[in-house]
This record gives sequence, structure tokens and C-alpha cells, in this order.
Amino acid sequence: MKKLFILIPIFLISAFNIQNKSDENIDNAFQNAKKGIYYALSNIPENRTRFSRELIDNNKLFAKVKLSKEINGIKIESTGYYSSNEVTIKIYRSFDSLKKDGFLEKE
Repeated sequence: MKKLFILIPIFLISAFNIQNKSDENIDNAFQNAKKGIYYALSNIPENRTRFSRELIDNNKLFAKVKLSKEINGIKIESTGYYSSNEVTIKIYRSFDSLKKDGFLEKE
């Protein structure tokens, strides 16, 4: 019975460590997806209606970005990677809000 009481706290501690590590990996993947969003917002093409990029650092893929121009705005899909985790963010921004925030030049 004493062995059982010793194993339970060890199991709980290891379970919390695994969850913390998993949360940290997901947060890192989310941060990489956000970097992809910022990259796309900073590189909106003038002539093309779509572009797709893979962002690589130190020979590791950290984000895939797809941008497409839609009616009255743009749609961005960014997938961030970290370890074996993958997080996808999709946003839509109107041309008016992009001009307001300085991502597009005012005509």
C-alpha cells in the first residue's frame, strides 16, 4: 500500500510536467503562426491576387502563409509549426482597415 502512495504523487508530478511542456509547444507554434500573419501583412502584393510562402529559419519550417485578395479585403491563413505541433490562424482584413493601420498606401 505504501508503494501505491509513493507512485501517485510521482505520476501526478510527471503528468503536470507533460501538460506544461505541451502547452509551451502549442504556444510556440501559435507564435510562429502570428509571425506568418505579420509577414503577410507586411508583404501584401500589389499586382497579384494570391501568394503562398514557407518561412524557414535555421533549416526548420516555422510557418506556411497563404494570402488571397477577396472582395473589399484580404484573407490570410498562417500555419505555425513547433516540434510536432501545428496551429492555424485565419484572418480577414478589409482594405479600409489595412489603409487605416498603414499596411496599404492611401490613394
